[in-house]
Amino acid sequence: MSNSPATANEPIGIAIIGLGTVGLRYVEQYQMHDGFELVGGFDVSESATAMARERFGVAIAASADALIEDPAVDAVYVAVPPLFHEQYVDLVIGAGKALLCEKPLGVDDAESAGMVERVEAAAIPAAVNYVFGAAPSAVRLLGDVARSGDEIHGVDLRVHFEEWPRAWQASAGWLRDRDQGGWTREVISHYVFLLLRLFDGPVTVESCSAHFPADGTSEQRLIALLRADGVPIHVLGSSDSAGVDEVEFTVRGAAASWRLTNWYQYSMTDRGGAWTPGLSDEAAAGPAAYAAQLGQLGDLVNGKPQTLATFAEALEVQRIVERMLDLAAESR
Repeated sequence: MSNSPATANEPIGIAIIGLGTVGLRYVEQYQMHDGFELVGGFDVSESATAMARERFGVAIAASADALIEDPAVDAVYVAVPPLFHEQYVDLVIGAGKALLCEKPLGVDDAESAGMVERVEAAAIPAAVNYVFGAAPSAVRLLGDVARSGDEIHGVDLRVHFEEWPRAWQASAGWLRDRDQGGWTREVISHYVFLLLRLFDGPVTVESCSAHFPADGTSEQRLIALLRADGVPIHVLGSSDSAGVDEVEFTVRGAAASWRLTNWYQYSMTDRGGAWTPGLSDEAAAGPAAYAAQLGQLGDLVNGKPQTLATFAEALEVQRIVERMLDLAAESR
């Protein structure tokens, strides 16, 4: 096997484990990016592999082991549901390849902590796919807040989904399951990661309550109070009711405030001023975020400085999110 990073003139050989909704989205991204060569994919679902082969021409491996051990593979993207991350991460560790794991890292804190320890002990290039590790919107917000030197008074996060899972995720039924799905794990976790980058101190959960449907599936409403560096962070979420999908993250300061709207739009305001866009239309679009993410992954594989989420950060995000859900379950 080849464990050496690709040279500057050679594309990085990438393998995808998990060809469901998320995996297929990244098949397109890897195929469009000059820095990567998609070696192949694997999924336990025959329908998923058939779609990947027929729609995108993906070479399907006979097994995950065979694909990961392929000498042409420099890095592996693990895009299976969270309950199965550990088994494939361990295969990548054993092969000594670079690793990008989908989020959330897992749902069991102790098991995930052991996985993080093994990744760190192996010293392989490894990261977790939180989009705000590279998205221009998050990079700009974090930079502007830091440069302002302003006192942060509070953070507000508001999310709403008319249906969950969203239409483009409909084939990923596990996203509706209480044991590993729900929009708190899938969406709010991205913003918890951003909070970790925004504040120097730990993020703690002071309270959380939620409504869960009678069929035992994931949350439909949630309200929580978190705190970091003494700053209150209010979270309000809802799903499965009328209204356009919305995701809005606002950092409120004494002299200025900063906002992310629907992930990639960034704006700012000062006292008495209107919200002013801070990115070009191109930089505020999804493709720019994906391209930035893959560019950072290329740097990771080649041993260059990069800003992707570490496994340790992803574990801390998981602990915060699972604490929220535990408190929500207790409040019922």
